[in-house]
Amino acid sequence: MLSNFGIILLFFIIGILFVAAGLITAAIIRPHHPNPVKLSTYECGEEPIGIPWIKFNIRFYVIALVFLLFDVEVVFLFPWAVVFRQMSRIGNTIVWFAFIEMLVFVAVLLAGLAYVWVKGDLNWEKPKPYIPKLKDLIITKKG
Repeated sequence: MLSNFGIILLFFIIGILFVAAGLITAAIIRPHHPNPVKLSTYECGEEPIGIPWIKFNIRFYVIALVFLLFDVEVVFLFPWAVVFRQMSRIGNTIVWFAFIEMLVFVAVLLAGLAYVWVKGDLNWEKPKPYIPKLKDLIITKKG
């Protein structure tokens, strides 16, 4: 007789075997005919220009991480707001404790936002446009 953990282990092993069987079957029956078109980088129907290994602006990642951070914090705020009305039936002390606790939580969030703002991670530096001069456009023969 299996214990509860034994049943979970059994389902885990069956799941791994099921995924492995699907991958192995797909590897066996798939056609393999590489050519330059199939091996090229595909980006929304556009022809690739240059190599794909370029330096990417780190600000994209920083803004994405800050967004995720504050998005997850909103996930914590929503259940509290839903339950806050029900807390008023329990007692006045609990309501004030929950309210002050949420004020501290929001204060920490605002401190994090202020830190990111003062650090300048939310400012997007726009490159200065290059306006060519006439002398830059004239090709002269040296020699």
